[in-house]
Amino acid sequence: MASFGAERSMEFSCIFLSLFVLFSFDQTRAQSVPAMYVFGDSIVDVGNNNHLPLSIIRADFPNNGIDYPGKKATGRFSNGKNAADFLAEKLGLSTAPPYLSQPNSVFVKGVSFASGGAGIFNVTNENLIKHTIPLPHQVGYFSTVRQGLEKELGSTAVQGHLAKSLFPIVIGSNDIINYFNSDSDASKKSSPQQYVALMVSTLKELLKGLYGLGGRKFLAIGLAPIGCAPKQRFRNITGECNKEVNYWSNKYNEGLKQMLNEVKAELKEFHYSYLDTYSVFVDFIESPSTYGFNETKAACCGLGRLRAKLPCTPVSQFCSKRSDHLFWDIYHPTEAAARIFIDIFVNGSGNYVSPMTLQQLIAI
Repeated sequence: MASFGAERSMEFSCIFLSLFVLFSFDQTRAQSVPAMYVFGDSIVDVGNNNHLPLSIIRADFPNNGIDYPGKKATGRFSNGKNAADFLAEKLGLSTAPPYLSQPNSVFVKGVSFASGGAGIFNVTNENLIKHTIPLPHQVGYFSTVRQGLEKELGSTAVQGHLAKSLFPIVIGSNDIINYFNSDSDASKKSSPQQYVALMVSTLKELLKGLYGLGGRKFLAIGLAPIGCAPKQRFRNITGECNKEVNYWSNKYNEGLKQMLNEVKAELKEFHYSYLDTYSVFVDFIESPSTYGFNETKAACCGLGRLRAKLPCTPVSQFCSKRSDHLFWDIYHPTEAAARIFIDIFVNGSGNYVSPMTLQQLIAI
């Protein structure tokens, strides 16, 4: 019995030590990432579009937010939290607030410029009823934020602060969707190959602009197989994925990876981690049970076939078990999918993340 007691005592000691090491690692990691400055579209929008009064691209109404704390629609295009929330949690940070909610603040702990409907190009989703913060404007807002940080911290300290901070970039989906819309002007002006190449070259200049403003560690999120979103499936009588949209989404990702490598060669302190979102979502679709999904085609919230004829609104139908669904609405993942997605990014191996893991990026 004494031997058994000693073994049990040693077992508990090992468990305690493991938990202590894990806690210490999380604390160290959190302390090494002072802030996140988030750029992107509706996948990571935490409420910026709530402050664009002329825009119909918003999510500050039910049934959005049905699983968010307090069942509150916050402007996230989700039934609950989104990828930005889960990434912040993994890093021990609070979710970066939407810039437009407090534009005169000093964002020492980070801020989000992400805007639903935003694209790499200024013209993506920009008209009388669709208004967003396109990526060039987001970079302009960050320039203003940097000026405020320099006044608050001083020029030397702000350089060190931004060098340790993370810069997630989640953009490009809306540019692709816009090009392949039936009423697209872009498709009349250029071939898909030319358009995708321009997306990549435009993003390259914007990344170099962020580097010039102090950004050093970038999280580049590739495009998902957009053609498999419920809205794209709805346009096919068979409900299958739109192969053309997927093909060019993948081509953009190839160009993005090559461009990131080029920027790394040009700017010695430019560091990045690229997440192969396309492969992650293909796995979700092809092996749904592995991730706890049993519905990968239809939206959870919407109306019509695949709940994709009309988007999620207060009068839409919605599924009772959201964690079973890959998609919340016509284009956006459920909270469950966003959580798994970020888990894969944070814990990911070389299968999905390159040329280094997030932990390696943070450690630089």
